[in-house]
Amino acid sequence: QVRLVESGGGLVQAGGDLRLSCAGSGRAFGLLSMGWFRQAPGKEREFVAGISWNGGTTWYADSVKGRFTISRDNDKNTVYLQLNNLKLDDTAVYYCAAGGASMRGDDYRYWGQGTQVTVSS
Repeated sequence: QVRLVESGGGLVQAGGDLRLSCAGSGRAFGLLSMGWFRQAPGKEREFVAGISWNGGTTWYADSVKGRFTISRDNDKNTVYLQLNNLKLDDTAVYYCAAGGASMRGDDYRYWGQGTQVTVSS
């Protein structure tokens, strides 16, 4: 069993930066690929970024490439998502997920509760 808790969301102006954290518990955390997803009001959940179990491979949605960076520290059981140059369209609840290695949410077994990111003009 893996439990995930996101933090770091908040209100930020367009062009600003945030760093999200996802703290995991469970012995399997360091063996699992991780992902970040987001869901905006009235929209479907969408993939944002993913990272392999050892951090050696990352993958991103086209909409965030060059602006967001995913990383992990397995010693701290934590995955990070650095959000730079935020846009209004980035407003959403951001979720971290574990156990998948794709852009499909259905491939991920464990999910956190989410953290709200709101970008203002």
